[in-house]
Amino acid sequence: MREKIADSSQEEKFKETEIGLIPEDWEVVRLGDLFDLQQGKAMSPKYRLGISPHPFLRTVNVRWGSVDLSTLDYMDFTEEEITKLCLQYGDLLVCEGGDVGRTAVWQGEIKVCGYQNHIHRLRKPVDDVWSEFYMYWMQAAFLLFGLYAGEGIKTTIPNLSRGRLKSFLVPKPPLLEQQQIAKVLSTIQRAIEHQDKIITTTRKLKKSLLHKLFTEGLNGERQEETEIGRVPKSWDVVRLGDAVDFTKKLRTLNLSEFKKIPFIPMEMIPIEKLYINDCLLKSSNEITSGVYCEKGDILLSKITPSFENGKQGIVENIPYDFAFATTEVYPLKPRNNLLDKLFLFYFLIKSDVREAIAGKMQGTTGRKRVPKEAVENTLIPLPPLSEQQQIAHILNTVDKKIEIEERRKTTLKELFKTMLHKLMSGEIRLKDVDI
Repeated sequence: MREKIADSSQEEKFKETEIGLIPEDWEVVRLGDLFDLQQGKAMSPKYRLGISPHPFLRTVNVRWGSVDLSTLDYMDFTEEEITKLCLQYGDLLVCEGGDVGRTAVWQGEIKVCGYQNHIHRLRKPVDDVWSEFYMYWMQAAFLLFGLYAGEGIKTTIPNLSRGRLKSFLVPKPPLLEQQQIAKVLSTIQRAIEHQDKIITTTRKLKKSLLHKLFTEGLNGERQEETEIGRVPKSWDVVRLGDAVDFTKKLRTLNLSEFKKIPFIPMEMIPIEKLYINDCLLKSSNEITSGVYCEKGDILLSKITPSFENGKQGIVENIPYDFAFATTEVYPLKPRNNLLDKLFLFYFLIKSDVREAIAGKMQGTTGRKRVPKEAVENTLIPLPPLSEQQQIAHILNTVDKKIEIEERRKTTLKELFKTMLHKLMSGEIRLKDVDI
């Protein structure tokens, strides 16, 4: 293999190889020289109802860096196939279907588990190879470096055969450095997974609170039965149309007086976010259609699937007190001293409320819309205004918690990507670092 030492002003020496610049003390070898490769068993209906069904992994179970065992399929395996195809702790799994090249390490969660024919199992026969390092190397090679896939292709390979996979050139740092690199990256990855769990748990809390607060309130009052179920005795139940106005354009507003007018398209209306903070700026002659709205209005999407997906938000960060939005929304303005806008926002994202309104959609498949009267006739519980505000505050506090945790997750994902690039290229060395 031809190699030349690249000029570098850094203390570390690098060399140019077929996989790019790497540290001088790293080798370049073929993947097949480091691992024994075995392809999985083809899925077939005739194997599904056999006498020896066992769980097996499909490509959907293999993620970048982890294995998802939440859903498993079963297939018949003979004793010979179990011996040949049963996964062992530390096996490297590489997908040739779906998101090609997706790689994870089997952690031995299930004693007997096979895998389908679109997954290659790589098993190390020697001690100077660390499977987790090559799991992360494959992620860097496919998603960052654009290796193995051909010109301009990052994540799709026409054919990832066993022979082609064996021929892939990979770096081989010293074993200790392989372990150190894998440890740093796995620590960040575990932190990301921890953030996912926090976010999932907090979302479940929010869903539970939505139900509890809108049915029981805050004061432990005796409940009574109403048209929408049991609510505290002091609460009213009113038509939404009697508590909100549908914002209309002022007759005195002259659009030609404004150089640029804020416009909110559907893609800028969030899901699971409180405020609409982005808009386009258009000249008055570009506003050929649109719904007039004002700062503080709730924009409620009315077309499928945006409505079912929960697209709605409060108009907030716009340069004027008004804007125009896609015609596929209703602009709702809660009436002062009657309905708190945050309380209304959270009521409208309740899953049961959405389902009830969605059941009244009209139109052809794919273009169904919520009629205005369905919104107006929706019944809403109406606590005293102060209690509405307290309920909204509790739910908003949970939302802020979710937002903080999502920002932390984003930061960790950016850190992982940066470290993956720098560690796998040798820009950051860990050979002398005690981790």
